[in-house]
Amino acid sequence: MAPAPSGEPHDDIIYPDTIAFVSVHLATLGAIWTGVQWQWVAVAVALYIIRMWGVTAGYHRYFSHRSYKTSRVGQFLLAWIAQSSAQRGVLWWAAIHRHHHLHSDTPEDIHSPEHMGFWASHVGWIFKPKRNQADYSTINDFTKYPELVWLNKYHLVPPFVLAVGLFLWGGWGMLFVGFFWSTVALYHGTFLINSLAHVMGSQRYVTGDDSRNNWLLALLTLGEGWHNNHHHYQSATAQGWRWYEIDPTYYVLRAMSWVGLVWDLREPPKEVVANERAMGRKVMENVAVQLAATVPVTRLAEELRQRWEASPSFEDLQRMAREARQDAEARVEAYLEQVHLPEFPSVEELRARAEKMFADSPSMEEVVQRARELVVEAVSAHLLPEPEPAV
Repeated sequence: MAPAPSGEPHDDIIYPDTIAFVSVHLATLGAIWTGVQWQWVAVAVALYIIRMWGVTAGYHRYFSHRSYKTSRVGQFLLAWIAQSSAQRGVLWWAAIHRHHHLHSDTPEDIHSPEHMGFWASHVGWIFKPKRNQADYSTINDFTKYPELVWLNKYHLVPPFVLAVGLFLWGGWGMLFVGFFWSTVALYHGTFLINSLAHVMGSQRYVTGDDSRNNWLLALLTLGEGWHNNHHHYQSATAQGWRWYEIDPTYYVLRAMSWVGLVWDLREPPKEVVANERAMGRKVMENVAVQLAATVPVTRLAEELRQRWEASPSFEDLQRMAREARQDAEARVEAYLEQVHLPEFPSVEELRARAEKMFADSPSMEEVVQRARELVVEAVSAHLLPEPEPAV
């Protein structure tokens, strides 16, 4: 294997960020020597809540999705609080998250349990520099602020200042318990949204990915567990849309809006909450692909070939494919209608599968029709030769 070009990240060495991440976990063991006092635990709990709010209100709802507005000073303070969680720079975090939404639960997703497995999506992706490289061109709306660029570059300054302050206040015990315990809890509380919120929970809306609502994760992350809601309409400030969907991050932001610290909090439209809005084209295509994948195309095409190959019309089909592939695919579809292969689902059968697989949606009929087109296209691709290149 050829070596990676100079400066290009690869996954077979240990990077400094990895060492720091592991060291933070090991530092929690310092409490074995200092013991544990309730004051330190109380500080750890308070810091978990404050910094989790910084992650959810800052990193996520403001910098990643711009779901509300604040002043330039306000956004710097949001970034500082968020970065005190030691989850890297604000611009890196937001760029990575925007990439996740663009490719959610596809092979291109940075942390998808569907394609990487649970543990790799939870924490393993952090150890793979090829996967966690941020595309800062997607965050141009914030890279224009030099103070945010500086903070992103020196992302360890806020957690270092916090750690030193806690040590000066309460000594080693306050450092190990107050800082390191709460920091590790913050890591895994945040990471559970990447992993578990795409595995366990309910799906009220069809989003084309595996995002789910999970009430326990919502409690642990101050409202982020209403993840299916969020993927359905990403720009809403609130992620809990029902009275019983607890969303502390939103409650604090709403209170801040009353005194002018933040403003223009974005609400999800009523038709979105009521699930009355049609799917976007990208979501519909993703859902249709998932539905079409339930059909055993290779086996279906082989059975069709065996039935059809002895017929003179099959040779005509091959010749037609070389001349006019679209007409040949239409012939395949017409033949499928005639032979009634047991494993080739009708529109009604695809609709029944869709009802079992997905939540209700006003676009489901279009999804079913598109899935059927994809199945026919896939069968045709197995049967028909590639068109001859133009001379």
